[in-house]
Amino acid sequence: MKNAKLKVSLLGCGAIGRTIVENSGDEYEILAVFDRNTEKAEELAGICSAEVAKSMEEFLEYASLSDVVVEAASQQAVRECPKILECTNLVIMSVGALSDSELLEKLINTARESGKKVLIPSGAVGGIDALKAVKGLAEEVVLKTVKHPESLKGAPFFKEKGISENIEERTVLFEGSAIEAIRLFPANVNVAATVSLACMGFDRTRVIVIADPNVRENVHEIRAKGEFGELVFKVRNRKHPKNPKTSYLAALSVVKLLRDLAGEMRVGT
Repeated sequence: MKNAKLKVSLLGCGAIGRTIVENSGDEYEILAVFDRNTEKAEELAGICSAEVAKSMEEFLEYASLSDVVVEAASQQAVRECPKILECTNLVIMSVGALSDSELLEKLINTARESGKKVLIPSGAVGGIDALKAVKGLAEEVVLKTVKHPESLKGAPFFKEKGISENIEERTVLFEGSAIEAIRLFPANVNVAATVSLACMGFDRTRVIVIADPNVRENVHEIRAKGEFGELVFKVRNRKHPKNPKTSYLAALSVVKLLRDLAGEMRVGT
């Protein structure tokens, strides 16, 4: 007899939430959704016949009935996620929030006490399995991200540095630690957080952010060196059709994670 479907609840009903809903099938089903924008939540719930939570308190009730909750809302929303971990497993998409060491520690401690898991999808990059394998051996990890200027608009970087958002030629905007990159580009470099958590940490992972009006994809290149040799990964991601600041691959990665949770076999770590 076939096992019951994995029950999933969504915190955030934007582009990633929609991709999760549109790809639900035999492996998982959407139990409930919550978004501060009630109209978006109701629209998404209508596609999959899910319940709509009207408040975080009500959403927590649905979370307790779920096998896993997917946070796909914002870094601010992650701050409310320890409550979710008290009752179920948690997938975090706004990984940049975890550059806050106190929040990360709180999530880990809550998971340890409740017996639940914090799950981080591979997101918009490849090679995360390999980076995890060389953790403790890597001497250098560099992430180079190239995006169209339109995808970077609104980042705190421009106001803080007094630089115009209207970039007309390929420009290196930033080079420094992952923790600083996440502060200056909070909606654009979740990849930096995922890479940092996988291997060398936020302070030791180096990030380069480039704006290029001639690129159509989001380009991420990772280089890691150490006694194991050298790892090089490069991806060219199409922007999500519903949100130019989100890579389509990032949304698809969480769909695969959910299918793996529901399935009998998992390939890779």
